[in-house]
Amino acid sequence: MAKQVFDINTNKGAFSAAMSDEHQRNWNDERWQFQLGKPGNNYDRSREHMNFEIAKGGRVQAIDRSKNIPQKFLERCAELGIRNPDYKTDPKTGKEIPTNRITTAKIIFQGSRERMRELAFGEQKVNQEHGADNSHITRCKDIEEWAKDIYRFASKQWGEDNILGFYVHLDELNPHIHCTVLPVATIRKKPNVSFNRAFWNLRNKSEVLNRLHDELAEVNRRWGLERGDKIAETGARHRTTEEYRRHLTAQCTSLETQIEDSKQALSQLRQEVSLAEKRVKGLTTMVENLESRKGNLENEIAWVEDELRTGKGNSEELQKRIAKLDYELQKVLENLSDKRGKLEVADRRLAELKWQEEDSKLNVEHNHQELRQATYDLERQVQYRLSDALVSDLIADFTKQLSTMDYSVQKLFDDSLIRDMAEHGQNIFKCAMYLYAGYVDYATTFAESHGGGGGSNDLPWKRDEDEDDRAWARRCLRQAHRMMRPGGKRIKR
Repeated sequence: MAKQVFDINTNKGAFSAAMSDEHQRNWNDERWQFQLGKPGNNYDRSREHMNFEIAKGGRVQAIDRSKNIPQKFLERCAELGIRNPDYKTDPKTGKEIPTNRITTAKIIFQGSRERMRELAFGEQKVNQEHGADNSHITRCKDIEEWAKDIYRFASKQWGEDNILGFYVHLDELNPHIHCTVLPVATIRKKPNVSFNRAFWNLRNKSEVLNRLHDELAEVNRRWGLERGDKIAETGARHRTTEEYRRHLTAQCTSLETQIEDSKQALSQLRQEVSLAEKRVKGLTTMVENLESRKGNLENEIAWVEDELRTGKGNSEELQKRIAKLDYELQKVLENLSDKRGKLEVADRRLAELKWQEEDSKLNVEHNHQELRQATYDLERQVQYRLSDALVSDLIADFTKQLSTMDYSVQKLFDDSLIRDMAEHGQNIFKCAMYLYAGYVDYATTFAESHGGGGGSNDLPWKRDEDEDDRAWARRCLRQAHRMMRPGGKRIKR
């Protein structure tokens, strides 16, 4: 059975107009040409007319471009009496500065490619070759009904009024939905923008995600889509960085091999298609010639029979001539029947080979896309490793050079993070790790047992609601550095 796809991403900072234009396909001719010219794009402008949106009340309509998503975002915030969460006032300068918070959720709904195409196009044959003309293809009712079911699911989960955009794209390789949500939660009896509260409600993220996947699967069951296997049931586990790097390397190698194999298969198919086209052409010519010969014989027989009926010419010779012509005609008809049968078989074989060729092209393109993504992920892992090695080497080199410096120069680095990291970086990292995991007591005890115990005690140490992983990790490291200093204040537990 086909699988459902349900992907929740976040947008940190203001939702861009360019991203809104992509969702709404709000592009002029020049912009379309730019997008179509990008390597690896899978847009089909001839199918753009099939895109649609689900509007309030679950109505199917053409995409409304009169307002973009940023405008809808500000209007919804104003309705709720929420100040624009993308900006805050700097208390020192009084200027508006970006908050860099998570203020919108970007959700993608789709399913296995073949099933989604069946919902969107039915039995119509869509030419997926880049630049093909599919303007004659019409949208099926099933994709609209599926989209309405998904819209009801999203409305139930996060509130219909908070859906800023619900656009269905049928002009790409896999039909899908882009749903943009303003994450609204009630905080101290007032509506506020908080992704963590609106989506996870401060509960276990994994449990909430499992529930959402299960509930979505109930909606998708009607459409022949089921959820994937749960990690808890499959025994899947998180890989270490090195395991992940090895996995990516192996995946890239495997994909490269698959691409070469697919290219060879495609080349062979093209040769078979060429031969099949020649065979069809030859048989078509034979059939046309036989049809012409058949017509000539029938005309000649009719003329001789007319001569015989009117008594013109020698009767015996005319009858012999008719018999001979009948014999030739029967041979032509037998040959014509044979060639028509062979032509029908050849036509079917040619059509089959062309569909195989198209599938092979799509397979090559799909593998290319996966390879590009795997290569990008691998590059990021390599960059991470290089950055990690560079920082380690810099700290080690600094430690070595510091001992050779004059005392006056060494004093310049007193209480600096780089010096403390050089001298006891492992302990700082360990303390930061406890803070990151939420074990404040362990972090404080560890710092105290290693001669530290610093930090502010005016507020409890905890993660901000919309603080991302990188910012939280950086803050934990700074706090651990303060706590590991000797004679500092204790952090409030």
